[in-house]
Formats: sequence, C-alpha cells, structure tokens
Amino acid sequence: MESRALRYFVAVAEELNFTRAARRLGIAAPALSRAVAGLETDLGVRLFARTTRSVRLTEVGALLLADARAALVALDAATLRARRAAGVTDGRLVLAVKADVEAGLLEDVLAAYATEPAAVPVEVVFTGWREQPRLLRAGEADVAIVVEPFDTDGLDVEPLLREPQLLALPAGHPLAGSPRLRLADVEAGHRPAVPGAHVYVRHGEQRPPFGDMVQMLRQIELGRMVALLPASVAARNARPQLTWRPVEDAPEAAFAVAWPQHSHSLAVAAFVRIATAVAADRPADACTLRATGATDSGQVRVVP
Repeated sequence: MESRALRYFVAVAEELNFTRAARRLGIAAPALSRAVAGLETDLGVRLFARTTRSVRLTEVGALLLADARAALVALDAATLRARRAAGVTDGRLVLAVKADVEAGLLEDVLAAYATEPAAVPVEVVFTGWREQPRLLRAGEADVAIVVEPFDTDGLDVEPLLREPQLLALPAGHPLAGSPRLRLADVEAGHRPAVPGAHVYVRHGEQRPPFGDMVQMLRQIELGRMVALLPASVAARNARPQLTWRPVEDAPEAAFAVAWPQHSHSLAVAAFVRIATAVAADRPADACTLRATGATDSGQVRVVP
C-alpha cells in the first residue's frame, strides 16, 4: 500500500465527495475515483458505499480511516525528523520552551546565538507542560530548553544550570507565615497531584485545570493548589495575591538543552554550544536565588 493511496482515501473520507476531494488534492476527479477503486481492489474490501447522489464510508472504511490518519502522521513525522537530522530545513531553527520556565536564559541565548556564523532565524514555540520532548521526537522542533526530569527517549541532553524551587502559595495560606518550611509541612495538608509532581492539592481534591503559567498562578491565587516552581519564575511573577516561600529540603530545578539524537544540523550544534556557554557565564548568585517571601506591597524580594 502506497502513502499516496492512503492520502487519497483520507481526503475522500473527510469530504465524502469525490469532486471536493479532488479539488483539495489538486487532481482530476476521475483519476481520484480510479485510485480509490484500485485501493479497494488491492485490499479486497469496499471502503465506500457510492450512489449517484452520495458517498459514505462503510464500516471497514471507518476503521481504516483512523489507522490511515495515524499512519500518515507517523510518516510525516519521520520525514521531518530525517530532514532535521540531516540539517535540511526551511532555513529556520524551531526552539521549544515552556513560557517563563527557561531560567531567564532565553533572551541572552537568542542574542548570543544571533552572532554565530552558523545561526539561522529562530522560531520560538511556547509549549505546555512537558510537551517539548514530544515535539522534538515528532520533528516539530529542533531544540528545546527543558526542566528535568523529562522523557529523554531518542534525545540528547546537555545540562545548563540549577536553581532553587520556591513554594507558590495564596497570600492567606496558613503556611505563608511559617518562618521555616520543609516538604513534610507541605505534604501534611496536601498531596502531589500526580506521583512525582511538584503541584500539590488538598487531600481528597483533584488538580484544577490549567494550560499555561498564567492559568496555573491564578489557580494558586484562588487557593485551589500550591506548587514548587523555579526561583526565576518567582522573580518574574511577583503578584499581590501570591506568597513565595523557600522550602529547605525541596529539590532544585535542573535546566537542560535537548535535541534529537543523530541530528547533524550545524544550526542546532551552534545553539547547544551557545546555550551552555551563556549558562556557564551566568553569575553564581543568579543561579542560587532564594526568596524571602512577599513584602507588604506583595512584591517578592529575591536576594543572593
């Protein structure tokens, strides 16, 4: 079975009209009809029930449609990965980052990368939580700044820097005024939303929905959850309704740059080199931030 036949089949299945499908594919309707009939002959099944007035999928055709879509997505992803691994792109480098979760490195790395001889224009794609590895494996991104741990299957990784994590609390939370906090204090009234997560909800409650940092912080302000977040996130998100507190035994946030294994792109290699150099040049106190909590004005004071 050829991929072209599958693409023709999917177009007809989605349009349920040979004329519209042919127009979408840029071919003649009779040629499309013959191609679909040939696919049915090769498979030995009827995919469409056709009359002079209508086209509809058979039960077998509906089953094939789901698999055909998945197969074409996988094929397209494999093509993208192969081209990116060989450095054959459309003249740009796609960088995947979680908005506001890049240790404050993004602007400096982009500025330094732009001076590199091998640099190409960078498209920054802001992602949801833990989406960067999937985009790299699918060939939809060339390189990513990530927070460990994450799924490294099929990826190469270079560490960048580490920084403390702070507990984000609603301003009136009972823990907001504690002089010293440990994870046991947090877990006395909360549980991880999922095993290993740094988002905590009250016992017996479920994690509220959120899709980005703004939504996440709003849920914390409303008292729906608390969360351990990198200190650089706290420094950039001082809000009157939030209190940021250090937790003595909280794990550090470890940032890294990741890219697909076997990538031969000079642009990716230059980006990785620049990102590690910028992180290494970061002053030591910038990598060891700690917050003293919210002031009366609601601002977070961050000191070395």
